[in-house]
Amino acid sequence: MASAVDGNAEVRAGSVVLIRHALAPGVGDPEHFTLNDCSTQRNLSAEGRAQAVRLGQFFRKLQVPVDAVWSSQWCRARDTADLAFPGMRVDKLAFNSFFGEPDSAPAQTQAAKALMNAWAGKGVLVVVTHQVNITAIAGVVPASGEAVVLGRRDGVWSVTGRFSP
Repeated sequence: MASAVDGNAEVRAGSVVLIRHALAPGVGDPEHFTLNDCSTQRNLSAEGRAQAVRLGQFFRKLQVPVDAVWSSQWCRARDTADLAFPGMRVDKLAFNSFFGEPDSAPAQTQAAKALMNAWAGKGVLVVVTHQVNITAIAGVVPASGEAVVLGRRDGVWSVTGRFSP
């Protein structure tokens, strides 16, 4: 089953959709932020919250068969996942931002790819993460709330489309 998105992307069963968290103005996080304390992090704006809701509505309208939703542990990613796909989020450390720790990028990207490779759902896997992670995995720089669709052929993931509801 495939769901046409905008003429240049199709979300097929077996796809992974990497979503950059919705709009959270600013760059990075404060120097001494705490992972489980949203008040210390950069968070979704009102527009970012609305953007996340639109993402979920878009997937439901197209009847995309979402099997699983994985998320970074950052509040802006969790909130995007929860607003778009209520009750489906599972946090995955490998998709946390490494913006402030670029030396960890290769190992963390390898761990993220290993999780994606091991995933064997029948529908679509959605991963809500950060720009740096998506760029490392897919080689593209997405906008806030943008989805990058990956398909797997002969064990290799490649970009098959992009969309922003």
